Amino acid sequence: MDRFRAIVDVHVLLLRPPEQVLLIRRANTGYRDGQWHLPSGHLEPGETVVEGAIREAREEVGVVIAAAALRFVHVMHRSPDRIGLFFAAGEWAGEPYNAEPHKCSAIGWHPLAELPADTVDYPAAALAAIGRAEPFAVFGWR
Repeated sequence: MDRFRAIVDVHVLLLRPPEQVLLIRRANTGYRDGQWHLPSGHLEPGETVVEGAIREAREEVGVVIAAAALRFVHVMHRSPDRIGLFFAAGEWAGEPYNAEPHKCSAIGWHPLAELPADTVDYPAAALAAIGRAEPFAVFGWR
């Protein structure tokens, strides 16, 4: 029998007062285009999850986050084969901007308690769990 293998993705919560999170509107990717999501992406071979989170934030919204500024806040096991690791940062270098206009149509700050209705379902669920201080969740299982 083959061993289970998961795809790991990393998600970055850029947070600013009062209780706002930066979201990006996906475009031209073939996955949830037109919906809001956190800066995120798949872990690349040979990189740690911290390196992946730093890379995704830089690639998608142009900010530089020091490893020490990242705080692990949540893990989500999504059906059938995804493990999502969520990291929060309250400080970074640079002003966020749309660094991937070919994959993102907009960026915007949103209240954590009032996410847009068209936020991708699983990061919305993760943000709600993080708000309840729940470090772990499953999503999409029966």
